[in-house]
Amino acid sequence: MSGTVSDAYGDVVPGAVVTLEGSLPADHRQAVANDTGGFAFEGLRGNASYRIAVSHEGFVTWTSAEIVLAPGQYVFLKSVELKIEGEQTSVTVYGSTDQIAVEQVHIEEQQRVFGFIPNFYVVYDSKNAVPLTTKLKFKLALRVSTDPVSMAGVLFMASVKQAANTPDYAQGAKGYGQRVGAISADSFSDILIGGAVLPSLLHQDPRYFYQGTGTTNSRLRHALSSPFICKGDNGRLQPNYSSLGGDMASSALSNTYYPQSNRGAGLVFGNFATGTVERMVSDFTQEFIIRKFTPAAKGSDK
Repeated sequence: MSGTVSDAYGDVVPGAVVTLEGSLPADHRQAVANDTGGFAFEGLRGNASYRIAVSHEGFVTWTSAEIVLAPGQYVFLKSVELKIEGEQTSVTVYGSTDQIAVEQVHIEEQQRVFGFIPNFYVVYDSKNAVPLTTKLKFKLALRVSTDPVSMAGVLFMASVKQAANTPDYAQGAKGYGQRVGAISADSFSDILIGGAVLPSLLHQDPRYFYQGTGTTNSRLRHALSSPFICKGDNGRLQPNYSSLGGDMASSALSNTYYPQSNRGAGLVFGNFATGTVERMVSDFTQEFIIRKFTPAAKGSDK
């Protein structure tokens, strides 16, 4: 549950005390509205009822009716009338789609496989997901690219390619540095173009939407088709031009920094095919395996 506290004139009310009560003593929580009047309660129990109370000096405490929270549900409180003491004025707790998107991305940024491997591009609460703004698409791409674990993965893959002597850089420290640079450029260009630039221009969502229910065949079709079909910002399924275009653009850019012997159309289409297959495998593992190893994942059944 989350929301933003404002007064009758539309000004935010920082410092308002928001109290959450449930049927169990452990459900009792309290939050203080931040500088923008916002507050949030995360990780609440599903199939449970709660009440919210909002108070602030100079206002009459307002208490909500009973709120029943279903598993995976995301609630934004609206039209909460908080009267100023001695006056017939009210305070409204409200939320917008953009605010919900910010909160959902914040939750996704806590998702890590085994508690440390980034798993930010997966939506487990698909039913209540809202479109990302352009700013959030770029924020998520940069967050993944600059994560220390992602950078450690680049160093590891450079070691593997150094041992395999591919691409045709020299051996030694210089060659290792060149491979680190090439792998970093491959990864960053793919994430930036396929995860931020094209999704922003084409109004598509770059994330994988976990299904989690249904028959095994339907979940398998959903996972393997995700590199080719995505959800648009309008909520409709569309050809995944962003993902495919990102793989193709990243492969084409590699022609500018790979050794001459590794350039050409073969490299472009070979890397494109490899990237697409890797994405299919990744989405398959997301649908059937990774969920159970992501402790912070919310909004779906394990």
